[in-house]
Order: sequence, then structure tokens, then C-alpha cells
Amino acid sequence: MYAIIEDGGRQYRVEEGNQLEIDYRQISKGDQVTFDKVLIISGDDGVKLGSPQIAGATVTAEVLGVTMGKKLVVQKFRRRKNSRRKTGHRQMYTKVQIQKIEA
Repeated sequence: MYAIIEDGGRQYRVEEGNQLEIDYRQISKGDQVTFDKVLIISGDDGVKLGSPQIAGATVTAEVLGVTMGKKLVVQKFRRRKNSRRKTGHRQMYTKVQIQKIEA
């Protein structure tokens, strides 16, 4: 059984037991997160499509902690002006594990 959910402008294909990195939220480890925007649910009885969402369907996940993405280097350079600037950025994510999918 799998579901396609929408969170933060992105769509994720999830199954029970999957670990997922979503946008950072200020939630402590061990708390529950509920995703209400469920677009598709596939199970033993076939596929349910939402238009655009399935009413009453939820996906529940447990927060595992906060992780950091890989480092991105931002480099600005202007030729013949001796002007250089180098900075970096690391995005923060919240790691969750899918507990159950309810239709």
C-alpha cells in the first residue's frame, strides 16, 4: 500500500515504514505529524484518485529528528574588477518515518 502526499509544494510517494526528509519544522523528536493533502492511495482494492485531494484521508508520521542537507557553495565573480565573494548554505530538514496510511 502506498500514497502520494503533498507537503511544502512537493509531492512524495510514501509507504509505511519509509523515512522521508521534509522542510524544517520546529517539532521535537518523537512527536506525530499528520499530512492531510493525500492525492492518491493505492491498496488491495485498487487505486483511489483525489480531485485534487481525497477527503478524510491522512498519513501519519513520527519525527525522527532534524538533519542538514549537503553544503551548497555560492560564488560571485566579476571579471577584471578583483571582486570575488564566496559563501555557503546548508538547508535544514525534518526527518520523519511514515507510521500509517488511512483512507
